[in-house]
Amino acid sequence: MSRTLLSAREHFAVYHRAAMFDFAITDKERFPTMRIQYTLHRLSKVTLATAIAVLLGTTFISALPAQTVAASTIPRTADGKPDFAGFWQTFTTANWNILAHKAEKGVPGGLGIVEGDEIPYQPWALKQQQENFKNRATLDPEVKSYFPGVPRINYTPFPFQILQTPKKLVILYEYVHANRQLRFDGTEHPKGHIDWWLGDSRAHWDGDTLVVDVTDFNDQTWFDHAGNFHSDQLHVVERYTLLDADHINYEATIEDPKVFTKPWKLSLVTYRHKEKNFQLLDYEGYAFDYEKYYP
Repeated sequence: MSRTLLSAREHFAVYHRAAMFDFAITDKERFPTMRIQYTLHRLSKVTLATAIAVLLGTTFISALPAQTVAASTIPRTADGKPDFAGFWQTFTTANWNILAHKAEKGVPGGLGIVEGDEIPYQPWALKQQQENFKNRATLDPEVKSYFPGVPRINYTPFPFQILQTPKKLVILYEYVHANRQLRFDGTEHPKGHIDWWLGDSRAHWDGDTLVVDVTDFNDQTWFDHAGNFHSDQLHVVERYTLLDADHINYEATIEDPKVFTKPWKLSLVTYRHKEKNFQLLDYEGYAFDYEKYYP
């Protein structure tokens, strides 16, 4: 159903005139079906609806389903697939702790990104996580500027760039110049186990969602600075979905039979950088330790 769009001045005029209404709201317990009685008859139905929307703090949009609206607003490649190309960054405290946590010196508080706010550790693994937490200042692999692993590399406080072709999607990270190649050309993971910092990624499309199966990890990375860890049996399934042109909904399902009692999931939203002339810069991490020798 189409609606008449009013200018800002017209909205103000309607709001001012609507303030003259004698509103009597009945049945307050059923807000969605409330009836609003008014005494002004000179305004058209469309203008009246707009005035009420202003007063109630609502905004009228098309009556199309949300999924239809989202699908029609996302950018697409020449072959019709969602186009993820661009510069992105995640703004969250998950790099410090993926669970809900209070603020401490140098660390902002956060609500966490894990569904249910609980990681299903095996008893021995929970004790190990607690030890990691006590010694996080020196044991966190990120302190040594190692690759942070997957999914952590997607929520470090650094931007990344996505390049997309019909056969693969490449992610370039500002953090220590890391990069990933997400292949959706039908090839399979290499046979045998290979210890990689960022694993091996094979992707496919599920409608408008890019699903990435990641295996072949080493056991040297953590999920965050709080000591949440995994073994070399880690298996991650990522889901990238464009909510609109400027937001990616990111989900990762985590499995590791050596460490966890069952799979668990985390999710967050990543934002597109739209600043003029934005680009990735340099962050080598470990190189800062050598500045006193090579200024």
